Amino acid sequence: MAQEESGVEIKRQETPPPIHWDDSKMETTYANVCNVNSTREEVSVLFGTNQTMNVDIQNGITVELTDRIILNPYAAKRLSLVLNKVIKDYEAVFGELPIG
Repeated sequence: MAQEESGVEIKRQETPPPIHWDDSKMETTYANVCNVNSTREEVSVLFGTNQTMNVDIQNGITVELTDRIILNPYAAKRLSLVLNKVIKDYEAVFGELPIG
């Protein structure tokens, strides 16, 4: 920050640095099931696949969990906002996704 002769600080508007996405170590995993747990300090997003073709009422449904992403609440909120925008844009083009 620059300081004028009067001693008042002036904030300069800085251009944020560019973001470079390094995907060299990225892996891809398919999931058709997602679950979320949280505590005060973190949000855990669990991903997996339900491969049940015929449901066995006695044995229930087994979901194989394969990945867990742990986020702080701020990152979780940013994820929520971007996912909501992506779904809104998708439904505007392809129609509403009925769930429930």
